[in-house]
Amino acid sequence: MRRDTIFYKLFKQFPLLLFELVDEPPPEAENYQFESVEVKETAFRIDGVFLPPANAVSKTVFFAEVQFQKDEDLYHRFFSELFLFLYRHSIRYDDWFGVIIFGSRSLEPSNSMIHRALLESGQVRRVYLDELGDLRQQPLGLGLMLLTNVTSETEAVEGARFLLEQARQQSEQAIIDLVTTIIVYKFSTLSREEIAAMLGLNLEEPRAIREAEALGEQKGIVKGQEIGREEEARSLILKLLNRKVGAIPDQLQTQIQVLSLEQLEGLGEALLDFSAIADLEGWLQGQPRG
Repeated sequence: MRRDTIFYKLFKQFPLLLFELVDEPPPEAENYQFESVEVKETAFRIDGVFLPPANAVSKTVFFAEVQFQKDEDLYHRFFSELFLFLYRHSIRYDDWFGVIIFGSRSLEPSNSMIHRALLESGQVRRVYLDELGDLRQQPLGLGLMLLTNVTSETEAVEGARFLLEQARQQSEQAIIDLVTTIIVYKFSTLSREEIAAMLGLNLEEPRAIREAEALGEQKGIVKGQEIGREEEARSLILKLLNRKVGAIPDQLQTQIQVLSLEQLEGLGEALLDFSAIADLEGWLQGQPRG
């Protein structure tokens, strides 16, 4: 499941959600702008940067990192990205705060001694989703976060149904779309009709349910279930990218030409969330080079 994509959608749609995890949010929290920022000189990409409005009294920039797998280099990378960003934009901000969201406490790096001064400074908040309690007892936004962390299929469906009902009562169409997107990722082998029936949805209700069929089709094609050769899969991905983000520069086409079938599968899934060439560039930079 691509949780980084889900959280990108969450923060992009509801930037205030991050500040529900912060003890003392800034007074201008509702005007912050969320971005996923690449520091080009090092190919670093920060999961989420929350930028204060131009007229903010205290220009505090917030950094968010979402982690659902063990990564012993996480803190090295996070603080390197954070301080490099501040170095590149030193005249724009006068303070910073970091929020690191883990699926569970066990996913933290084993040795945090070298970063203890930063982690215990009061400028960093570590959040463990599995310790926040029942998603039914949380605000809708936090409930969505917790839904991404549910591993039991039964609990995921029950939690999704609950959040959908709450979203309907509050006329939150964006929440309905995001709940459905999470379930689409969790149950990627199910058809559009099966997902709709499982959640008790009208087929036309959320945009994500309409995309589920396309997602399944792309994944099936890229896996070779509908085509037999890697080059045909590559050709299809390029056509889909052209439709999604426009003409692909030669340099990026060259990088796509050397992707493995497994990487093409990942690109076929990721491109559903692309809106610009920069999204493709960022995705390609995150791929290992042969």
